[in-house]
Amino acid sequence: RQLERAVVVTLAMAAGPPPPLDPSPLPTFSEEGFVEKFVRKTRENPLVPLGCLCTVGVLAYGIICFKKGQTRRSQLMMRARVVAQGFTIAALVGGMVATTVKSRQ
Repeated sequence: RQLERAVVVTLAMAAGPPPPLDPSPLPTFSEEGFVEKFVRKTRENPLVPLGCLCTVGVLAYGIICFKKGQTRRSQLMMRARVVAQGFTIAALVGGMVATTVKSRQ
């Protein structure tokens, strides 16, 4: 066994040092501004911004109703806001799952 190890070490030493590795070029990415990123993300999952707009609209209308003293409608809008938020979260999770499934294929 020692003879086998000595032969392997001797052969490795006789071959000399390994050749230097060429540095692989790194990928370059263009700078993406806020608007470009927003448009790209909206195209990837259009339901999330829609849910956010719906949530903000229902919340604003609920606050207006509250200020006018329409308590019944205000409470209804607060419940609708919770539903809209749930829709937004479901759209976000669904988009993440779809992206994960797409990247594995």
